[in-house]
Amino acid sequence: MSDIPAAAATAAGMFIGTNVDDLLVLTVLFLSARAQGSPKPWQVWTGQYLGIAALLAVSGLAALGLSIIPDEWIRLLGLVPIALGVRGLIMAVRDRESHDPPPVATGMLSVAAVTIANGADNVSVYTPVFRTIGADAFAVTIAVFAAGVALWCLAGSWLGSHRKIIELVERYGRWLVPGVFVLIGLIILI
Repeated sequence: MSDIPAAAATAAGMFIGTNVDDLLVLTVLFLSARAQGSPKPWQVWTGQYLGIAALLAVSGLAALGLSIIPDEWIRLLGLVPIALGVRGLIMAVRDRESHDPPPVATGMLSVAAVTIANGADNVSVYTPVFRTIGADAFAVTIAVFAAGVALWCLAGSWLGSHRKIIELVERYGRWLVPGVFVLIGLIILI
């Protein structure tokens, strides 16, 4: 697949198809940033880029035949958002008087961890594609994914700035935000 436009179209379809659920996570993270200042927006952006880069690196290594992570272990990454969500629910129970939702991801590394855990299933999609494309198409894929992350972060930030969504999170956020993370973790495990 040396045709650059075809490689770009394939990469865009692959990014969108495997990261639709990530848009919800980013929206929640940007809402959390607005509501309580944690994580900072730059930490969401940086953590998202680090997480996607890690997924691409693991997929690239696996495509080279270095299956360093057994398939059955990838599901265990679902425990990361579950743990973050449970921690958030515990904090919500402990501090029922506050109207602020508890932080689920508090910094760049926890955002990256959530991105990796949420995208662990993406490795199974990326690896076979990376086995069949050449270096040029791989470079195009990386560029398309970098642009896709920026687009996703902008969309998540935009969605997280709408008054109706903010009102919903202000009212139910202490339960909604950690609940979303637990749900995502369960989906990854299943």
